[in-house]
Amino acid sequence: QVQLVESGGGLVQGGGSLRLSCAVSGSIFSINAGDWYRQTPGNQRELVAHITKDDYTNYADSVKGRFTISRDSAKNTVYLQMNNLRPDDTAVYYCNAIGIDSTFYKFDSWGQGTQVTVSS
Repeated sequence: QVQLVESGGGLVQGGGSLRLSCAVSGSIFSINAGDWYRQTPGNQRELVAHITKDDYTNYADSVKGRFTISRDSAKNTVYLQMNNLRPDDTAVYYCNAIGIDSTFYKFDSWGQGTQVTVSS
């Protein structure tokens, strides 16, 4: 099965930066879309950033101009560069990838979530 492994979360001061990485492993034919979500206690999971196989990107209004999603197809990795972080960016961040595996079976896989905490 396709698996996702996240890294890069942690504690950072307001105004600082973090880069989240999501490594997708397994027998992959193609990754058609990658996404980063975030969730705080008591709230629904929010789509933060989206990227397609054609590198079309879209962002939540709250992060536009500060966050950048990208992918490295050779490494099957999706990134989220987070700049000018604010305390309200504090959340658990989740990676999602959708695509086709080597047997032409669709996959929709999630990472385990990583905590991002931004202090004042």
